Amino acid sequence: MSDDELATRMAAYQGGDMAAFEALYAALAPPLGRYLRALTRDRARAEDLLQETFLQLHRARRTYLPPRPVKPWAYAIARNVFLMARRAATRRGRHETLADDELPELPVPPEAESLGDRDAVRRALVHVPEDRREALVLHHVHGLSFREVGAVQGVSEGAAKLRAHRGMIELRARLGPPAEDP
Repeated sequence: MSDDELATRMAAYQGGDMAAFEALYAALAPPLGRYLRALTRDRARAEDLLQETFLQLHRARRTYLPPRPVKPWAYAIARNVFLMARRAATRRGRHETLADDELPELPVPPEAESLGDRDAVRRALVHVPEDRREALVLHHVHGLSFREVGAVQGVSEGAAKLRAHRGMIELRARLGPPAEDP
């Protein structure tokens, strides 16, 4: 669904059109779910956070200002839901750790596929600092502009671009030089 269609549906949903909400959910749930899986590295937790994201989206629907893009607004809500859940878990003293042999569910940016096999890229992505990894994934996997990435992360467009660029540099460094063809 195009940005204009999303904005039209969101405006209709603000007016009480539940069919518009269903269309928004169908268009936004898959990419937001992938984004939350990239942040949490846990499918079940990401599903819970996705439901919470749509609950918060419903509660905040009046704050959306047509005809602004819906995606950055929705991704920012998802990010805030993730951050709130992480803070709550930290306050409870529950620190979840990833087993060394468990491969996280991180999406591989198309630009990184040439750097190595998907598993190697995913393993390397785990070690890229979270803010850089998030900028890299939002831009290269989910297709948000750097202005939109900045809005989601609460930084300037230039800072978002720098984070994604530095994340890609760190990813390349972790993967080493590409293998040469014989």
